[in-house]
Amino acid sequence: MEEHLTVGRVAGLAGVSVRTLHHYDEIGLVRPSARTSAGYRAYAAGDVERLRQVLAYRRLGFGLREIADLVDDPATDAVAHLRRLRGLLLDRRDHAAAAVTAIDRELEARAMGMRTTPEEQLKVLGAQLYDVIGSAYPATRRTEPRIAERIWDALGDARTVLNVGAGTGSYEPPDRDVTAVEPSAVMRAQRPAGSAPCVAAAAEHLPFEDQSFDAAMAVSTVHHWPDPVAGLREMRRVARRVVVFTYDASSTGWRDRFWLTRDYLPEFGGLLTDWPSLADLARAIDGRAEPVLVPWDCADGFFEAHWRRPEAYLDEQVRRAVSVWTRVGPEAEQRAVNGLRDDLSSGRWAERNRDVVALDAAELGLRLLVT
Repeated sequence: MEEHLTVGRVAGLAGVSVRTLHHYDEIGLVRPSARTSAGYRAYAAGDVERLRQVLAYRRLGFGLREIADLVDDPATDAVAHLRRLRGLLLDRRDHAAAAVTAIDRELEARAMGMRTTPEEQLKVLGAQLYDVIGSAYPATRRTEPRIAERIWDALGDARTVLNVGAGTGSYEPPDRDVTAVEPSAVMRAQRPAGSAPCVAAAAEHLPFEDQSFDAAMAVSTVHHWPDPVAGLREMRRVARRVVVFTYDASSTGWRDRFWLTRDYLPEFGGLLTDWPSLADLARAIDGRAEPVLVPWDCADGFFEAHWRRPEAYLDEQVRRAVSVWTRVGPEAEQRAVNGLRDDLSSGRWAERNRDVVALDAAELGLRLLVT
């Protein structure tokens, strides 16, 4: 890249009009800080980086005022912006995949001479789109009491608890003063009546003063955060104790410890390519890691929950409540489901996993991080 770029050159490279760049300059959003030899304004490297952030947020649907707040945040550097944008793009991909699934269902129905209702048609591309993924949460993502006991014991004597990435409210202790944080409006809307008050915010930018809570907790959510380490540091900032239920993708052989990812869904490993090590996650909260075994009859339908009940993974409702399936894409999902179905029918799964069915609990990489 040239050391400085003219307005016309930047407009051509970025795919926007010169008029748009002039407008950004006028409102102070992106102001060229350099001059050409002829005295015309030009964009330096830092200006281009800021413009890239602005355009990325703009194309994700953010308003200009929101974008200004985001790019002017002194606590967010270029890497943090890239991580956040990556998370937002993954979320958009999940929504698009959900829309494709809904459209495919309607096409199948119409091919059989069936007509979907007006309500169903509106859900395909309307405000309820996320329900294609998230509506199964209340039915399949319930509190598992044995895991909840571990989490609540780790909270110790904390009376005020912040639940970060709270979702629909599973695992919130009923005997503490809980405040929830959840960025998704759809998930907030699914929280049951009488649940803890919920704030719309992201883990990386918690709107609370230092040490505002006795403890902060996060359950099966860190993998959704654009910047997990930054989010965990924020939890440590606002609470004297931190408890996190998460996943270890850094130990030797982690890709092969679960038969589902080993034999049917190797794409799972690609989802965690940039995932921080367990040591980095623990270091972010000055904590330690403890293994959490998954009981064979786990009530919470997270990804590993059905390790001794393989037929459950053939149920689309079970899969829709787990983001992994949407993130790997429909082709990988269908191939995995078809392969598993065939192996269950032939007896191959039982033969290959004869040691698994004898266990009451399995070590599948789930960890509890505790300060």
